[in-house]
Amino acid sequence: MSLCILAGAKMTTLAVTLFSLGWTHSVQKSEWREDWKVTSAGLELVKARIKGSGAGMEPGEGAVLKDGWWEWQPQGAPLERLLLAASGKTGAGWTLCHAGGCLELGARAGDDVVLEPCPAGTPLPAKDN
Repeated sequence: MSLCILAGAKMTTLAVTLFSLGWTHSVQKSEWREDWKVTSAGLELVKARIKGSGAGMEPGEGAVLKDGWWEWQPQGAPLERLLLAASGKTGAGWTLCHAGGCLELGARAGDDVVLEPCPAGTPLPAKDN
């Protein structure tokens, strides 16, 4: 499996099955992190963490406090795609991390991003030799 990232007119393909998303809430300024799995059924949210709580930032059912982070395993069906709408109100976008490193997405207002499993046959990026 691989993850396709559409940001503006640019498509990026990552040969990954696991990735995390991190961001800062625009009102509470609390950090939020989610772990995702790329599957043939879609994008599956496997773990969520929040540093603190507040308006619209309540930890999920069964959350446990670990090292200052509320952590839980959300329940729900895989998503066909994940839409990230950049408000420009947080001072930064999302940080997407995977085994090969991290990249920033949606840093400015209007820099909307779509994440989805790549269709079968999507070419993977060339590896440096």
